[in-house]
Amino acid sequence: MPPEWDWESGEGLLGIDDPAEVDAAFERGERRLGTAVIGLAFNCSLEEASPRIVRAMQLPDRDQRGFAFTAAGTAARLNGELTPELYAALRAEGPGRKSIAENAIDDTLDYVPFRQLPLWLKWWKVVSKVQDKLETWRLESAYAVSDAWKALRRRR
Repeated sequence: MPPEWDWESGEGLLGIDDPAEVDAAFERGERRLGTAVIGLAFNCSLEEASPRIVRAMQLPDRDQRGFAFTAAGTAARLNGELTPELYAALRAEGPGRKSIAENAIDDTLDYVPFRQLPLWLKWWKVVSKVQDKLETWRLESAYAVSDAWKALRRRR
């Protein structure tokens, strides 16, 4: 007897391992497709999961799209690589602190070897490291000024 997935509540969808079932759910217009593609990322090969993850990234429901990007990050963590289609979808959404793809891109940068990253993502890794270092310096300077100001106020 095949497993049953509850598309209404989302129960069991993280265990889904049947790409054909997810394809059928897309055709039926099910609501929890983002959750289902996370299950595919866990339980199927990257080649099987990738087209469905990319398709879920286009869903009208922002929350389900967010889950699709989570699935991309999960795929990067588990496989140490992504497909060209997933890289293209991440690039289309764009890197940056306010992007829905931010965590998926961060996971990709953490788990995919630098030499395997596409050029745009290599560039983003360098840019984000520079931004992080500048923010660190800014905060350290602000704390030093604040500490000096407190010390001066105590002396009065």
